[in-house]
Amino acid sequence: MIASRTLVIDTATAACSVALIENGRVVAARHEVVGRGHAERLVPMIAELPDGGRAESILVDVGPGSFTGVRVGIAAARGLALGWGAAVAGYSSMALLAAAALARGEADEVTVAIEGGHGELFAQPFARGPEAIAPLASLRPEAALAVIGERPVVGSGMRWLRPIAPELAGEEALPNAADAVLLPAALAALPAKPVYGRAPDAKLPGGLLPAEASA
Repeated sequence: MIASRTLVIDTATAACSVALIENGRVVAARHEVVGRGHAERLVPMIAELPDGGRAESILVDVGPGSFTGVRVGIAAARGLALGWGAAVAGYSSMALLAAAALARGEADEVTVAIEGGHGELFAQPFARGPEAIAPLASLRPEAALAVIGERPVVGSGMRWLRPIAPELAGEEALPNAADAVLLPAALAALPAKPVYGRAPDAKLPGGLLPAEASA
């Protein structure tokens, strides 16, 4: 459980989401499905929180998800942490979706599947905790079904899976910053560095990936 006052930032998917958590309780939150335009919406949403969102620590979704969205959130978290003298850490979008689904459902296991670009899905199964059962994988929808097995699915990947597996149980969902209150401490202490799930398409001169050049 997250302690003290923490600003949570989530821009890894089509949602732009922020929350202020204090001693394990959500004080205030904002959540919008923006598709694109996270950079324009994020700062105004933070400003709408009590005290302008100022907190002792900042927690940010480090992915996987949208290449641009992940970097927008991390850049904002690092910038605010520097200005406020706050600590900054990350969490996985997959773990957040799993924690929320397992907290509100009856299943003991769930597979998180979110859109990963180029017709692939990021897929990862979790048990209660949440605890990852297998490593994160980027797969075509047909291949993702083997990872899913009999588990219900949560995430934006459901819209790709329904046409090939209509009987599949699950729900479309996007990460919500307010659900970070459900994460155990170990899953809210990742480095504030992008987790892309697969290599970015673009490469800089010299063959470097954008993440390598800015690390």
